[in-house]
Amino acid sequence: MNITHIEHIGIAVKSLNDAIPYYEKVLGLTCYAIEEVAEQKVRTAFFQVGQTKIELLEPTDPEGPIGKFLEKKGEGVHHIAFATPEGVQPALDELAAQGIQLIDKTPRKGAENLNIAFLHPKSTLGVLTELCCK
Repeated sequence: MNITHIEHIGIAVKSLNDAIPYYEKVLGLTCYAIEEVAEQKVRTAFFQVGQTKIELLEPTDPEGPIGKFLEKKGEGVHHIAFATPEGVQPALDELAAQGIQLIDKTPRKGAENLNIAFLHPKSTLGVLTELCCK
């Protein structure tokens, strides 16, 4: 598997309206996109930091994955996403063959129209891991 860089770091927040000013006014970053991913019950806001992005994740439904995460753990780092330029499915196949537990057995569409898939934290030393490819 070829990972070229950290694509983004996902951070769960209760409110984009409350969180965006911190990243813009305190850290000096610019929010370049806000998008809803209805399938995942989330609204996202993106900031570019070098080659890596910060993705803020606000739940649109308390029963969605981010809503449940916030209820259990509160605001904070939710996942790390790696770019896999040869495609997500080949990476998933390789990882499954190595015994890594997959949350997604096939890629799905995520924010910014990326193909994405998640690996289970039980197989990734406790870190929810996402694979991404355009």
